[in-house]
Amino acid sequence: MMNTATAAPITLSAAFIKEVEQTVTPHWGELGWVTYKRTYARWLPDQQRTEEWPETVQRVVEGNINLDPRLQGDTVSDQLRAELTQEAQRLFKLIYGLSATPSGRNLWISGTNYQHRNGDALNNCWFIAVRPQAYGDSHIIPDYLQPDQKAVSMPYSFMFDQLMKGGGVGFSVVPTNVAQIPAVDRSVDLTILIDENSQSYADSVALGAVNKADWLATHELQGARYYELPDTREGWVLANANLIDAHFDQTNPTDANRVVLDMSNIRPKDAPIKGFGGTASGPMPLIEMLFDINQILNAKQGHRLTSVDCTDLGNLIGKTVVAGNVRRSAELALGGADDDAFITMKQDKKQLYHHRWASNNSVAVDSAFDHYGLIADAIAQNGEPGIVNLELSRHYGRMADGYQAGIDDAVEGTNPCGEISLSNGEPCNLFEVFPGVAEQQGWQLEDAFELGTRFAKRVTFSDYDWEVSRKAIQKNRRIGISMSGIQDWILDTFKTRVVTGFNEVKDPETGKLVAQPIYNQAAVKRVDALYHAVVAADQAYSDDLGCQSSIKHTTVKPSGTVAKLAGVSEGMHFHYAGYLIQRIRFQESDPLLPALAACGYHIEPDVYTKNTMCVEFPVKAANADDPNFASAGNVSIAEQFATQAFLQTYWSDNAVSCTVTFQPNEAGEIADLLTQYRHTTKSTSLLPYSGSGFKQAPKEPIDVQTYQAKRAEITGDVAQVFDQQNNHHDQKDIELVDQSDCAGGACPIR
Repeated sequence: MMNTATAAPITLSAAFIKEVEQTVTPHWGELGWVTYKRTYARWLPDQQRTEEWPETVQRVVEGNINLDPRLQGDTVSDQLRAELTQEAQRLFKLIYGLSATPSGRNLWISGTNYQHRNGDALNNCWFIAVRPQAYGDSHIIPDYLQPDQKAVSMPYSFMFDQLMKGGGVGFSVVPTNVAQIPAVDRSVDLTILIDENSQSYADSVALGAVNKADWLATHELQGARYYELPDTREGWVLANANLIDAHFDQTNPTDANRVVLDMSNIRPKDAPIKGFGGTASGPMPLIEMLFDINQILNAKQGHRLTSVDCTDLGNLIGKTVVAGNVRRSAELALGGADDDAFITMKQDKKQLYHHRWASNNSVAVDSAFDHYGLIADAIAQNGEPGIVNLELSRHYGRMADGYQAGIDDAVEGTNPCGEISLSNGEPCNLFEVFPGVAEQQGWQLEDAFELGTRFAKRVTFSDYDWEVSRKAIQKNRRIGISMSGIQDWILDTFKTRVVTGFNEVKDPETGKLVAQPIYNQAAVKRVDALYHAVVAADQAYSDDLGCQSSIKHTTVKPSGTVAKLAGVSEGMHFHYAGYLIQRIRFQESDPLLPALAACGYHIEPDVYTKNTMCVEFPVKAANADDPNFASAGNVSIAEQFATQAFLQTYWSDNAVSCTVTFQPNEAGEIADLLTQYRHTTKSTSLLPYSGSGFKQAPKEPIDVQTYQAKRAEITGDVAQVFDQQNNHHDQKDIELVDQSDCAGGACPIR
């Protein structure tokens, strides 16, 4: 007879964790511990301190392993509990040693009470198509709608909600979506009320709100759409939905042209935010956004919205989230490749500085698209738009596996960093292995990737708030197993870069001569084997769980913040420079600052943001002195395109996030390279290499002598000094400033 036990959570014992601490040394990078402590160590209110690394890893692993759906019954076999406990132990060792990590989102949320309330927060990014959609059986639905009733507000509500939960959002405003939005039926008279007893009263009135008691004494609510906001995230979302839908007949059955929104219950500026941490902004950013959105929609009365209008609405939401929460708002707007107004919309500097900075903009192409001239010219000016080939994503996994008609046919867009092609409402779900570190710490890479695959698969069994997302996740079970430190690992393992040269060949379609890359064949063989190990691990675990295998499995994410933990190159990117100053910004009250000062790090006020300090960290890239080392400052644009193509061909069946850096004299190559790789690359963005061209640049190249001099000024270990100064007492639950999971600073912080 099979022994069973009650379904108590899987936990890691104190004795096991102590043993790992004594036998495994975390592979901290030069900025690793500081980045961890500043970004992912949660506040422990009962102990009045932030987590230590073993506590974070334990929380994350236990939070994840208990998502296994076989643990959700009343009883669980002793054998299953033993197997999952052993897996949790292996995961702990893998992550503790920094051979691999889940996404920054999981490092922050996994194992917290927030995870149990909201599984959305375990996913990095989302995608939504901007067209009228039904809310369905979702946690947010306006009371004037039926669940199956389509509304113009729905994609914006989805976007607003996910951004406020810390996720990035890609959204599509391609012509086929925008054409489904009806003409704006009416202009709306918007009134925003604020109680005079609110601590936000004066600031709100300055933005256009009015005294609640006075207004109600002289106006009738009958015939108006009235909404009193609760002090919740959902309240902000529904206020915006009420306003947007009031402009359209389909969702305004009363024909009301007045909307009254009451902000009196919104918590004031600097009040604590539970769940994610940090402090509130008060209602002011929301008030400003609502007036701006109403102005855009009123101006379009009797006309249809354009892709630019739709992007503006999304950007205003993103701007509000940045101001309303202490986290970045990551957006990618995907427009049409022949939509000149969309492509050039950021050239309006007034609008750019007001709100259009809030998204990276890309255009959707297919493999037949070959007129990249206008796009290349725009990229040369400001690095936008990026390119997203939806045709390749729908019909290909890895390029090496050839055409597979409709393998991922529901794909409509991508996440903000471009590494995962997504269907409507779908999230990206990431885990990454640092192969060079893993091998140094004695792991077989196949084992490390198997553990990562199983971790990501379990995330798909979380509870999700939106019906559109639940349907997409249950259908696809998409995961994204990534590598980071790729340049370091390839150089260490194969003693060359992956592109060993080029052959000049004729493109059979254009007739032009192109430089065809030559790849290190040992690297091709090894990466191919690791891909198949991930697919096999997913299939085996899917069989155990009785669910379908994942539609796609692998990716390369940009990994700006998480890569710093282990001190490896970011995703597929080359190190920014062999030697550099990395600048990280801290709130001026951050308890890490005294420890950094005591250790000799240079600290100065941030020239861009009030109440913020900028700290300089001298950094040496791995292999900086290797004769085969290349950095983003000197590697050719052609080699970067070829490296991305290598990973898209042999590793990633999703996509590869890549920001190709180019020098001014390489701008003329952009159109030809985009044309050359149009049958290979699913998403690409380009950015001029800035070097040290502005004050307090996040990364500033330096020479070896400057590096050595700055290193000599550092005289202590920050972790030890921090521990001595604080002794686990008198710390604060601090806000985070200017963090990013992505190399380009576009994606969310956690």
